[in-house]
Amino acid sequence: MALAMTVAAMAPQLAQARVRAFRGTVPDSYNFWLYEPEYADSASAHSGSRYNYSNRLPLLLFLHGQSLCGNDLNRVRRYGSIAAVEMGRVIDAYVLAPQCNTAGWRPERLKRIVDWAIANYNVDPDRVCVMGMSLGGYGTIDYCSAYPDSVAAAMALCGGGTAKDFSGLNRVPLWIIHGTADRAVPVAQSRRVVEAMKAAGPTPLLRYDEWPGVNHGQLARLLYMQETYDWLLSHSRADSPRSVNRWVDILPEFMREAYSDMDKASASANRVQPAGRGNPRKTAAATGKKRSRKRR
Repeated sequence: MALAMTVAAMAPQLAQARVRAFRGTVPDSYNFWLYEPEYADSASAHSGSRYNYSNRLPLLLFLHGQSLCGNDLNRVRRYGSIAAVEMGRVIDAYVLAPQCNTAGWRPERLKRIVDWAIANYNVDPDRVCVMGMSLGGYGTIDYCSAYPDSVAAAMALCGGGTAKDFSGLNRVPLWIIHGTADRAVPVAQSRRVVEAMKAAGPTPLLRYDEWPGVNHGQLARLLYMQETYDWLLSHSRADSPRSVNRWVDILPEFMREAYSDMDKASASANRVQPAGRGNPRKTAAATGKKRSRKRR
């Protein structure tokens, strides 16, 4: 009942949440979608959020898999955090969803987008989170390896890593999940990352789960689950000492209910207009207790 009242109270704000496409905005980077909650512009409006923010919102960088690569930005809407917003998932954060058009995600290009968002929007730089699946899982690991001190938390699903040095990952609250039945990206790829982290030193900020019998595509359901965003957004670089959230659980059996609690009113309001093919906006200025779910 309390959750329903909270969602109802937020409805007028959510109705004007914004999702925009940006092409060529950040030099030597990627084209991307940006989801901006309507109340992000107002420091006094955060009382509607389920999290305790002061006057800025977190930023989530979502990295897609190989199937969405290319130059048609609309492909990025097929699955992931932007698709979750369209379906009614309430994400109390800015969401950056770039499109990869290179041979794998390049951390330095992603960092330019993140820095641009921090400079132009009401982003809390201490709450920048990263999540990716498959190729995006590789991108997540590589980004956090390159910029560990700029990430509040990260989640890598059915991926791996190509970085030469994984030691920086030990400074990032990181959750790696891989299915043992994955035939697209073998679980050995995640094991390799974890083994490298352990070889580099203690791993108190790591959560690592192998899900028996779960295949590659099934993990996409985590991108739509509230628990995923609750876990990511519960972290901050300002936490002292740094710690990893171990009280939010995500279990394989949760996947069957991944879409069961979507907010239909929000889904209608957040329906994304297809990205046009014209010359996009080149500059941008700022326009600016854990939820319970019944399990069967």
